[in-house]
Amino acid sequence: MPDVVVVGSGPNGLAAAVILARAGLDVEVHEAEATAGGGSRTLELTLPGYRHDCCAGAHPMALASPVFRAFDLAAHGVELLAPEVSYAHPLDGGRAGLAWRDLDRTVAGLGRDGATWRSLFGPMVRHWQSVVDFAMSDLRRLPRDPLSGLRFGLRVLEQGSPLWNTRFRDDTAPALLTGVATHAITPPRAIPAAGAGMLLATLAHVGGWVLPRGGSQAIPDALIAELERLGGKVSTGRRVDTLDEFAGARAVVLDTAPAELLRMAGDRLPARYAKGLRRFRYGGAACKVDFALSGPVPWQAQGCALAGTLHLIGTRAEAMAAERTIAAGQHADRPYVLAIQPGVVDATRAPAGGHTLYTYAHVPNGSTRDISDDVIAQVERFAPGFRDLILAKNVVTGAEMPTHNANYIGGDISAGAMTLRQFAFRPVPRWNPYATPLPGVYLCSASTPPGPGVHGMSGLHAARHVLRREFGIRTDPLDLLRTAEPA
Repeated sequence: MPDVVVVGSGPNGLAAAVILARAGLDVEVHEAEATAGGGSRTLELTLPGYRHDCCAGAHPMALASPVFRAFDLAAHGVELLAPEVSYAHPLDGGRAGLAWRDLDRTVAGLGRDGATWRSLFGPMVRHWQSVVDFAMSDLRRLPRDPLSGLRFGLRVLEQGSPLWNTRFRDDTAPALLTGVATHAITPPRAIPAAGAGMLLATLAHVGGWVLPRGGSQAIPDALIAELERLGGKVSTGRRVDTLDEFAGARAVVLDTAPAELLRMAGDRLPARYAKGLRRFRYGGAACKVDFALSGPVPWQAQGCALAGTLHLIGTRAEAMAAERTIAAGQHADRPYVLAIQPGVVDATRAPAGGHTLYTYAHVPNGSTRDISDDVIAQVERFAPGFRDLILAKNVVTGAEMPTHNANYIGGDISAGAMTLRQFAFRPVPRWNPYATPLPGVYLCSASTPPGPGVHGMSGLHAARHVLRREFGIRTDPLDLLRTAEPA
């Protein structure tokens, strides 16, 4: 039996595995699916030669996450491609807000609200590393740069409250910000959504929202290659039925949702902790629709063709109304659609002349509805003629999401509702959210702080506790990631 077993091969689980292996421990990773990578897998879902990201597509945190900065994805063969426009937000009438990598260029395109955008994001961009370190912390330690943390917090409070419109005079800039906040699959005028929006919009003007050449699979593949170099092992198609299978390991790290911990632990968990896990709320879901196209999407608004990511919903008010409908358990007539067009920077995703379009739309948790027609209508709204380019599509409803990733309960790709309570206390109110009451058993999934996203930070925070509590190793996990050999 190895020193450590990791269950789940998403970026958090793999980050924890690499850190623990760098510390000289024997590590095995077990993945239920046929391929490793969790939410960062890439597969041919429509036609041969058309490569589609299964969940995560664009990666604002790939250049910014402390884990990936220390690990250095580029040094491990991951080529991160940055579109000129990190994300775009088309509006009716052929208009669009464009978040260029260049903050000045973004400001210049926002008219009367340009100065407002600069006042919101200028200080954040200048101190982006401090902002990321604060936002990606375990929320249990004082920030190293309290002033940057305060700046970030005040902006989140403003944009998560009824004050959110006080700075803006037109509709483009607030829509541009709201489209990012709505990633949280919750009404965007809320603290968790505003926090996500402020962080991701800041990163749009730093390194950009990059796309790995060849697909998101490149990120877990790099981590797996390093783990195997260190002597670790990854087994796929290996569903874990009970934690008793790893009775001889000194530590078990679970990159899983709380529901999976409950299933594997059986009746071993203390009643109070188990009750807390059962009360953990899962939020709105995604219906994923991937398209194989005969050509690029014919966006009506200038600049959208340069964007890697687009948010298709319309105005701030439309986004708010649609997300309130989802939160009430109903389908929106015009749902929020997130679209990614990798072909703007990566020709390897499709055969010559072809393109892929990644989309998902927000739906109620557990939705069985195929809403691909609604998705097509939203794209057509801003790109007339899109329908004529479709060669094939692949649809995964919210209810079907768990069949390819057990962490997505009811289609919740955030692995837990982003409510204010669950923003800080994921999955239960505990000072150490990573350690469970079971000796040597830890959680490291997006159901722990800092929450969803391809950043590896939950894996890092969990690995720190494993090293200290189980093995007496107090080396900073980031230092371990920076070293080429185990400590």
